[in-house]
Amino acid sequence: MDQRLSLVTLAVEDLPATRAFYIEGLGWEPAVEAPGVLMLRAGEHLLLSFWDRREFEAEVGPIGSGIAPLTLAHNVGSAREVDQVLDQARAAGAEQVLPAEDRAWGGYTGYFADPGGFRWEIAWAPGEVNEIVLPQAPRAS
Repeated sequence: MDQRLSLVTLAVEDLPATRAFYIEGLGWEPAVEAPGVLMLRAGEHLLLSFWDRREFEAEVGPIGSGIAPLTLAHNVGSAREVDQVLDQARAAGAEQVLPAEDRAWGGYTGYFADPGGFRWEIAWAPGEVNEIVLPQAPRAS
C-alpha cells in the first residue's frame, strides 16, 4: 500500500449547510457533487468528502454521537494568516472553539468548528512540518 491518503470522508447531519459553509463562506470549489455527497479537492491527489450521515450509516454502519476525536488541519505561512483564516471562518458561520495563541512548541494555532461540528486547526508551524505540508512557491528558472 502506498503511503498516501486519497479521501477523508466525514458524515454530516446537514449537507446543504456544510456546502454553504465551504463553498459560499470559505470560497472553496466543489470537485464532485452527487446526491448526498460533496467532494472538495484538498490537495494535489486528495479529496475532502462530506456524506449525508444517514447515507453514510447505511453503507458504513452506525456511528456514535458527540465530537469526533480528530481535527482537520490547515497550515499557513504566518501567524497573521492564522488570524485571517479564523476570521474568514467565523464570518462564514463557524463556531470559534479556541482563539489563536502561541504554543509551547513554537507555533501559533487556533480552532473552529464547521457546521457538522468537525474541528479545524488553523496553524502556523515553523520548521519541518510546514516544509512538508505547505505548497512550495514555484522557483524562478
